[in-house]
Amino acid sequence: TRAKMEPDGKLPVSDERPALLPARRLPVPAVVLIAFIIVIAVPLFFLLPRVGGAGLGGNQGGVSTSSGFSDTVRLGGIGSIQQNDQVVMRVKLDETAGTSAMKWRGLALDTFDNKSWSRTKAAAKEPRPRTDRDIIQIDNPSGRENLTVQTIYLEPLDSPVLFALPRIIGVQGNFPVLFKDKYGAVTFNRVGERISYKVLSDRSLPGTSELRTDREEYPANVENYLQVPPEIDPRIRRLAEQITESSFNRYDAAKSVESYLQNSFGYTLEQKASGDQPLADFLFNVREGHCEYFATAMAMMLRTQGIATRIVNGFSQGEYNETAGVWVVRQKNAHSWVEVYFPGPNVWVPFDPTPFSGQSPESGTAGFTSKFNKYIEALETFWIQYFVAFDNQEQRSLFTSVKRGFSDYQTKTSGWMDRVGDQVSEWWREVRGDKGIETSLVAAGRGVGLIAATVILGLLIVWLWRKIVRLKVWGAFRNRLFGRHDASIVEFYERMLNVLAEKGFVRESHQTPLEFACAVGGPEALLITRKYNEVRFGAKTLSENDEVRIQDWLRNIESHGKHE
Repeated sequence: TRAKMEPDGKLPVSDERPALLPARRLPVPAVVLIAFIIVIAVPLFFLLPRVGGAGLGGNQGGVSTSSGFSDTVRLGGIGSIQQNDQVVMRVKLDETAGTSAMKWRGLALDTFDNKSWSRTKAAAKEPRPRTDRDIIQIDNPSGRENLTVQTIYLEPLDSPVLFALPRIIGVQGNFPVLFKDKYGAVTFNRVGERISYKVLSDRSLPGTSELRTDREEYPANVENYLQVPPEIDPRIRRLAEQITESSFNRYDAAKSVESYLQNSFGYTLEQKASGDQPLADFLFNVREGHCEYFATAMAMMLRTQGIATRIVNGFSQGEYNETAGVWVVRQKNAHSWVEVYFPGPNVWVPFDPTPFSGQSPESGTAGFTSKFNKYIEALETFWIQYFVAFDNQEQRSLFTSVKRGFSDYQTKTSGWMDRVGDQVSEWWREVRGDKGIETSLVAAGRGVGLIAATVILGLLIVWLWRKIVRLKVWGAFRNRLFGRHDASIVEFYERMLNVLAEKGFVRESHQTPLEFACAVGGPEALLITRKYNEVRFGAKTLSENDEVRIQDWLRNIESHGKHE
């Protein structure tokens, strides 16, 4: 979990699979849980709902909206925000990671027009292709050695954003290419299904004393982080001046505004502020709101004092499931906060002005129901970890853990068999009458009862097994395990996507495979895509001749330059 930097500050290069993002070691008890999942909980998998994006702040004009992540923020709507309990992602942290003030960063916004936020440079994205090291490097480590590894299992969302702890340094996953925008957000070509990935984040920040002594001038490229709407209510500037009058540096000014908003306003999911100036209505009339109002208020108040800010949309830490060892993040954990720029250390520092009651929504259930839901959630998490999102690295980890567990069980079983042998010998002496006729009858009765119980249990197991085999879902599960080799199908198609990405052709999220092949224009790409569609969606299989021709087409694509 600690990356050693090269002299140029980049991640180390190695011919081996990097140890930077380590494989998860499967605990021995998990083997038992997995066996239970296969026999009992498999039907749950086929019934699990898929998650769609719901935008808090994205549709504020109606009576009611639903909490969830959104890539837009719009203030000024009358109604209420309904808590959405759908799972967005599950996050497993490495053992050394601290859990204080965790937020899963999505994207940042810089331009405010009195009602909504947007991005000035929304289209400016830098591609980050996957390298031979199987890691996509996003940024360089700061050298402060506060690196955290996260394994994230992300549900299907209506957003191409990858969430992680800030600041993302490297990503490991089944991505041919990722994109980083000017605000630090990382996006991918959305596939409409669950994805899993590992992230290395540099969570280190300068110390308070260094931030307080930062008095460097802002460079010209941060002007958009200092702009305020020309028609903004002048009372907002005067209020900011009053709050920061005893602050003599950017850090103290930011802390003063953050504390003022946290302690002087109320948190509510009722949307009450409205009008042409919803922010002023929130600050001077309503005086309560949800996280987007608090983040906007802090950002605008600091900008009136010449301090560069932007707001961030993402998620608060969520709820920890100790059974599965993961953080479960739901749509209701969607959150907005503020980042303040310090030019001296060249770093964006997060601040959260929302009252603490609004930073981490509480679970809606308690007692037995809450515990039962956590166990169900743990079963689903194990299923996703070791079946749905199971790569070669984790297969090796599982094999090692199972092998070690089998060796331990052999040792324990040997001692158990010795004890069983002693008990059987003692029982036989009792049946034989060595301790008297009364003891002999009791021992014989125990033996008959044990045999009867064993027969009944065996019959019950046979009956249950026949019931399970007859279930339609069992056939679906069997097809899922032993049906067509989709992995090999995806492999040759993804290989083509990787090669084309290196040549400058990247499939957009709105393009179907065939539309993308036609846009590329090469005959080989079209032929491979047609074979992919036939096998993937047409219930056909690849012949040996098909596999040979596909390999020839792939080699032609690799050897040719860009298609005209």
